[in-house]
Amino acid sequence: MAGIYIHIPFCKQACHYCDFHFSTSLNLKEQMISAICKELELRRGFLKGQRIQTIYFGGGSPSILEAKDIERILNTVHSFHRCELQEVTLEANPDDLSEEKLQSWKSLGIDRLSLGIQSFQQNRLSFYNRAHTAEESLLAIDKARKEGFEKFNLDLIYGYPDTSHDAWMKDLQIALELDPGHLSCYALTVEPNTALGHWAQKGSFKEANDDYVAVEFEILQEYTEKMGYTQYEVSNFAKDGKLSLHNSNYWKHISYLGVGPSAFSFDGEDRGSNVRNNAIYIRKLSQNQIAYESAFLSREDKINEYLLTSLRTIWGADLDYLKSKLNFDLLKLKIKLIEKMNEEGLLLWNEKNVTLTKKGKLLADSVASALFTD
Repeated sequence: MAGIYIHIPFCKQACHYCDFHFSTSLNLKEQMISAICKELELRRGFLKGQRIQTIYFGGGSPSILEAKDIERILNTVHSFHRCELQEVTLEANPDDLSEEKLQSWKSLGIDRLSLGIQSFQQNRLSFYNRAHTAEESLLAIDKARKEGFEKFNLDLIYGYPDTSHDAWMKDLQIALELDPGHLSCYALTVEPNTALGHWAQKGSFKEANDDYVAVEFEILQEYTEKMGYTQYEVSNFAKDGKLSLHNSNYWKHISYLGVGPSAFSFDGEDRGSNVRNNAIYIRKLSQNQIAYESAFLSREDKINEYLLTSLRTIWGADLDYLKSKLNFDLLKLKIKLIEKMNEEGLLLWNEKNVTLTKKGKLLADSVASALFTD
């Protein structure tokens, strides 16, 4: 089984923290939809006949599209790929949740909405330059539920520099009271080519220090656990039966095809990405050329990437997988370090896998990199 990720590179406006690939102009929308459909056709052999289990519309803001655009893409998927769909997710912004759109998405087979809430407080939404209001954040899930949607994710941002943690606790309380079943929560990060990055460079914005962010992460762990959510990946929390199947497959190293500009793909062995330019992407596909460049992964790359990804999850690093697939005996080669990290309360291990503790999840990337092969 495999998945398809579809990158829709359009947004109403640029969020101040976002460094994903997108455009605020819809001038090339029709050509882009045609190019995405062409790529789905040209790359029909990439997944080697595997059945498609999940489809994920990301971006950008997929909810900005008209229903006919989404329908055309889905029809193309079914025309050139074998599907046994168990989950079809669409990222949506609260301001796009009209009754008409929700009904259309439901009729097209979309059964899960990932809602870009970020915060329930207007001052923070304004600072982030989000297009929706706090009221629209509060009403989003109710509007979708009225049209029959049952599976949700809410995106939230923590780590906004403040004098206390009250605002973050309030956001979490509201989100959990809405009972979405799934939360994806990310620390506010200053990326170079964003408004936040420019402000930080000029000295007009200073991001929160690591200790402040760590406290908000611990608050997140505490609140979600009390409400019956499992932290199944460092940034993702879900109730039983509510895990994101598509994203879980990423973390389990299951193959996926990524279409659209800047999208990544993984065939089970190597990965690569599409060109990060709308005009070039469209031009290449109009000439029946794939705008994709494969990145060969060495054995060391595969080991380190697997450790970095798997240790972020509840399933941890599978020691048998490392031995049988990558010829890497983690316990034999890193046992002293593993025992030391275990004593420090950062990880747990047995003969089958290595997993992070709550404390270890605060330092997930550092722990993983310490275990990398040389």
